[in-house]
Amino acid sequence: MIPVAIAALVVWLITVGVGSYMVRLWLGNGGLTRDSSHFPPARVFTHLGLAVAGLIVWILHLATGLTLLAWIAFADLVLVALLGGLLVNRWRVDGRAAMADPGASRPDLAEQHISRPPVVLHGVLASATLILVLLAALGVGT
Repeated sequence: MIPVAIAALVVWLITVGVGSYMVRLWLGNGGLTRDSSHFPPARVFTHLGLAVAGLIVWILHLATGLTLLAWIAFADLVLVALLGGLLVNRWRVDGRAAMADPGASRPDLAEQHISRPPVVLHGVLASATLILVLLAALGVGT
């Protein structure tokens, strides 16, 4: 049986991988250009940076066994999730507007080049990561 803390690490790594893929798509389609995206770059990179920072804290928790580090990683993930929720909401609103009137003259937004499957997968994996980290911080499955 895999300990919950190790499962959290594996799921977190996969989540970061899917998120990095989406950032690459966003950047490759002009995400940093003001007219090409409704995503504030600071929000995108804060979301990514906090996710990676939390992952590093989680690895330190695994290496040292310090429970405080587990709780810091969990708090970090809550912030990451809040930022991610803001991003996915903007992605959803713009996507629905584009689908409602496909002939309308709209800018080609970088984030609309990110299809639904990676967004959904990232959200499911992120939710699983948050739950697994919480369970591990609580000492479940050790």
